[in-house]
Amino acid sequence: MGWLFSKPWRTMPKNNEENLEFVKSYQPQNKDVKHLRILIHGQTGAGKSSFINSVESVLKGRVTNRALTDATSGRSFTEEYTTYKIQKESGNFYSFFFNDTMGLENDNDNGIHVEDIKLALKGHVKEGYQFNPKKQLTKSDQHYKSSPTLDDRVHVLVSVCPADKVSLLTDEVIKKMRDIRLAASKMTEIPHLAVLTKVDLACPKAKQNINNVYKSDYLKKQVEKFSETLGIPENCIFLVKNYNSEIETNDDINVLILVALRQMVNFGEDFLDNL
Repeated sequence: MGWLFSKPWRTMPKNNEENLEFVKSYQPQNKDVKHLRILIHGQTGAGKSSFINSVESVLKGRVTNRALTDATSGRSFTEEYTTYKIQKESGNFYSFFFNDTMGLENDNDNGIHVEDIKLALKGHVKEGYQFNPKKQLTKSDQHYKSSPTLDDRVHVLVSVCPADKVSLLTDEVIKKMRDIRLAASKMTEIPHLAVLTKVDLACPKAKQNINNVYKSDYLKKQVEKFSETLGIPENCIFLVKNYNSEIETNDDINVLILVALRQMVNFGEDFLDNL
C-alpha cells in the first residue's frame, strides 16, 4: 500500500544505546515528583496494553505480557485503572509509570466514561477503580482521591490508535478523544503525544521490512491524517510495532518504541519543569 521514499522522512537513531541509557537513568528533577506518570488512552483494540507490554519488553530484553490483552472479544479487556511499574535488574523501578485505561467505544453504554479520564488526569482516580461506562466516578466513591498530590496527577497523555484504522475512526470516538485532549490542555497544558500501532498491518512494505516504517508514503499520510483529526502536531505522533507474535525482542522494533518513549519522558519532564 503506497510507495517508499528513497530516504526516511523521519530520521531514526542508528542504534538504541543512547535512548536506552537515557530512559534507564532518568529521574524527575521536580522534587515533588518521584515518578513521571504517563496515561494511555484510545479506542478499544488500539493496542494500549500491548504498547505497555512492548515498552517493558524493550527494557527487560525479553518479551513480556504483564498487561493482559485480548485479541478476540472486540470489547475492552482493561476494566480497572491500573498502574504499571517496570522493575530494573537492581530491583528498583524505572522513574516513569504507565496508567492503562478502558477503551473508548462509539456509544456511551460501553467503554470508558470520558469524565473518568478527566478525573484520572487530575489524580483523583485510585488504583483498582473498576470502570463503569454508565456511571462516572463520584466524590463519595471509595476509589475517589479527594486531595491528589502532584505525584498522583498525570504528567503525559498518550493517545493510541492503530495505523490501519485512522481513516475509520468514528465521529463519536474522535469527539471523545478531542474532549480529553482539550481537558489535558486546560489543566496546565499536560503534554499530549500519540502512538500509531500495528504499522505492519497498515503497510505491507513495513511488514516486509520494519525499517521501511519511516520511508512509507502511506504511513506518513496516516500521521498527517491523525494530526488533522485530533490537532496533535505531526512531530508528536510516533509509529510503532508492538510485540504481538514475536517471542524475542529485536533492535529494529525496539528503536521505534524507544524513540516514542524518550519523547514521552522529555515532554513530561518539560511539563514538570514549567510548573
